[in-house]
Amino acid sequence: MAMRKSLKSKANNKLVITSVAFQDHITRSLLHPNFSFSDPLLSCKRKAPKNLQARGGVEEKGLQRHDGQDKTEYVLDPAPPPLTLAQKMGLVASPAERLTEAEWTQVKARSIQQGDSAQPCAICREEFRLQPQVLLSCSHVFHRACLRAFERFSGRKCCPMCRREQYETRVIHDAACLFRHQCATKIQAYWRGYVARKWYRHMRKTICPKDKRLKRKFFEAKLQELNDSFVRYCHTDTEAFLSDIDRSLSSSRRVFQQLERKSVSEPQENDWDRIHSQVIQRGVWDCPICLTALCSLNLPTESNASNHQQRRRTVLLSCSHLFHQLCLEAFEAFTADSRPSCPLCRSVYHKKLI
Repeated sequence: MAMRKSLKSKANNKLVITSVAFQDHITRSLLHPNFSFSDPLLSCKRKAPKNLQARGGVEEKGLQRHDGQDKTEYVLDPAPPPLTLAQKMGLVASPAERLTEAEWTQVKARSIQQGDSAQPCAICREEFRLQPQVLLSCSHVFHRACLRAFERFSGRKCCPMCRREQYETRVIHDAACLFRHQCATKIQAYWRGYVARKWYRHMRKTICPKDKRLKRKFFEAKLQELNDSFVRYCHTDTEAFLSDIDRSLSSSRRVFQQLERKSVSEPQENDWDRIHSQVIQRGVWDCPICLTALCSLNLPTESNASNHQQRRRTVLLSCSHLFHQLCLEAFEAFTADSRPSCPLCRSVYHKKLI
């Protein structure tokens, strides 16, 4: 009899505990999430739920990280509520466990393989760019504001793509990194194009083209620049313009003289014979300096040797011009150049007495 009473009392106690556990689970999960039989006074307190406070803190922290352009990824969902008595006793199925970092890595790898961050958002059909982006546990990516608006509009937590319920949300920055990379690539491409166009314009102004039509335009543009510069100098200072022309001509003359001095070599005996024949063909027998007659170019005979010695000697230059030796020496002493040029043709010469 006592045994029956004890078994009956244990069964009643178990039934009471089970009913209390079910009632506590229904009350906390469906009717009033803030009520619990363990502390009945909590029902009188009008405070915001801890889960909402935690979620608000997480969202505020996420906004601060976004404003600071922090690339750290974090889970947006709040921490799960503690298990009820019915869940602890195994009477009600416990909620699914949170995804680990390794599982999130696999989900993100699957999203990258699908290329979701490079495509527009499936809700608003706009590019992600630098706007906040979230990754769901089903590997789909959306705007954070779009997903929040979709959940508020539908009234339940369901993925807009695969209709999976009770998903987890994680803030990522893949689209922002991709957008920054694209912007940097565009900036570099525009800069390279600007440098190439600038170099091409400079080349068109400095290098003469080979095409006849383009060559004509090139020289017409150069002549127009010279005319414009001449007009500007005439309106400002003509003396300065002429002095610039004199300096440029003198510098060009010096360059040409240096080139001639480097290129002129001393004539050989055959060259002197050719030059001598050119003088005879020209038939000029006066010294250009003193304007007096030169001696004959033929070799003197024994009868007029004394008369030839009394005459002034003649010098033949490599440019085929004839001068008196004394006149040419006086001209060379008068000029300031280290190597004087011919008084007639202004070319560097080699001389020979005849």
